[in-house]
Amino acid sequence: MSETGNLKVGIGGLGAVGGRLAEELASGIEGLELAAVSARDVAKAQGRLAGFGSDVPVVTLADLAELADVVVECAPAAVFDEVAGPAVEAGRIFVPVSVGALLSRPELIERARRTGARIVAPTGALIGLDAVRAAAEGTIHSVTMVTRKPPGGLAGAPHLVENGIELDGLTEPLLVFEGSAREGAKGFPANVNVGAALGLAGLGPDQTRLQIWADPTLERNTHRIEVEADSARFSMTIEGVPTKENPRTGKITALSVIALLRRLGAPLTVGT
Repeated sequence: MSETGNLKVGIGGLGAVGGRLAEELASGIEGLELAAVSARDVAKAQGRLAGFGSDVPVVTLADLAELADVVVECAPAAVFDEVAGPAVEAGRIFVPVSVGALLSRPELIERARRTGARIVAPTGALIGLDAVRAAAEGTIHSVTMVTRKPPGGLAGAPHLVENGIELDGLTEPLLVFEGSAREGAKGFPANVNVGAALGLAGLGPDQTRLQIWADPTLERNTHRIEVEADSARFSMTIEGVPTKENPRTGKITALSVIALLRRLGAPLTVGT
């Protein structure tokens, strides 16, 4: 913690999510302060931080854990280990935006038990994880999520490339994936971290069913969840507005992480 008793926050990546977090933290969030960021273009990052009125250092992903109590991962999935490993090893609070990357790294959770680290996954662009977590305290019979995105929000996904699925010129909705949340996270690492979060909150990533549609009739990223449990039956739909910087990411994703960070320093929190 800082001398003022605030939790120090380090941000890995200054894209659509990380940039918004840095701006909010620089403006002031009770109990928190921005300590450091990491970005590929150091000069550009320094200029952006100056625009926020902040002069925190721009460091490597690994160095964030040395400077911060809370490390937020907002980087491409390819460099996930560079920020996650050091943060968990140092016993920090680790907040991964790339939640799907956790599914293939169970050793991180075991390591966190030993070091005292906490891995806190944000809700992201989803809805109702509090209800799913509550239902999981009883018996959940089934969880299904149907994701529909404009084709541009799915472009370049490994599953599409490996299966030769072309979305250019698409004129009607196309089902591009159906399977488990674990399989979906692997095939769409930049697109459906929400499916991984849903799986971790409820039945598990292998039992959570996922459909992904490319839908040229939509302008918003849409997720519908249906849950059947012994305590309740519920369905939820969210239509997220994509960011201009990255159509794969909804505006609410950054806001979800900001809300999570506020909970860490707040005297009162609401929700499960």
